[in-house]
Parts: sequence; structure tokens; C-alpha cells
Amino acid sequence: MRRVVTTHDSTGRAVVLIDDAPAAVVLEKAGGLRLTELWQTHETPARFADTDQARRERRIEPDPAGSVFRVIDYPPDKERLRSLDPEAYFASMGVQAADAATRRHPGMHRTKTLDYAIVVSGEIYAVLDEGEVLLRAGEVLVQQGTNHAWSNRSDQPARIAFVLIDAK
Repeated sequence: MRRVVTTHDSTGRAVVLIDDAPAAVVLEKAGGLRLTELWQTHETPARFADTDQARRERRIEPDPAGSVFRVIDYPPDKERLRSLDPEAYFASMGVQAADAATRRHPGMHRTKTLDYAIVVSGEIYAVLDEGEVLLRAGEVLVQQGTNHAWSNRSDQPARIAFVLIDAK
């Protein structure tokens, strides 16, 4: 994945700050998810930055009053669920897994964020406490701090671009 970030030079002209291909991290405790962090902000309104803002401690939620932009590749559930350790994974990422007695999918969790999820490729189910929704490439989900999980029941990876914004 190519990432291009712009900024202003010393004369105020628009220039490219970063043009790279950030490395994805494979999260084994998450069942082999491939996570690519693209950018983050630390406050609202956001400040423009002249340094790479994607480098951060690995966690799901953004900083207080901040945001995170990332892409996640979800392997098919038949592969992912073999090694997904919900309690260990979510604890390592700074959030808590949903209660094992009531969760409808091992990946169920809740964050204090407003999430914009854009399915880039493949298809995936958004699993909620009550019901689920199949999303395909080009479709979006706005997630408002609810318990949720992502379930890829196909034979191909599903790619989702996420923007997470700290919320109340």
C-alpha cells in the first residue's frame, strides 16, 4: 500500500512530506490480522504535522481527542479463529474483549470511538449484540461505540480502511 502525505514548505507551497509503503504488522494474537497504521492525530482540531504521525504504540483507540487512520486485512474466519486469543489480543491493544458468556463472535469488543469503516475489498460481516450486516467492497459502516466484531466468512481476505475518532 502506498501512502502519500503532503505538507507546506518554508514558503507555504504544497509539497510531499512522505511517499512510502508503510509495513503491515501481522497480529498473531488477533488471528493473523494485517494492520497498517497510516496516520494519527493527538487533538481536535488536529494540528498539521511535519513528521510521520503513523508511528505509535500499537493500540486500538486513538489518543484522547485524537484520531487514527489504518487499514486492516482480515483473513477468512476459518483461518483467523484458529489462533485468535480475544482476551490476550484486546488487552494488548488497550481495550477489553466483550464478555465471553454473551459475545456472538470471538472478536467482539467495544471501544470509546466513532469509527468510519470503508470496505475496500472482499466482504465481511459486522456482528453486533443483536444481528449482523454483510458489507461488500465500496460499502461503509459508521460504528458508534457499540459491541462489534468483524467476521470474514469468505475464502478471501477482506480489507477495511478505518478512521477512529475519540468519542464520549
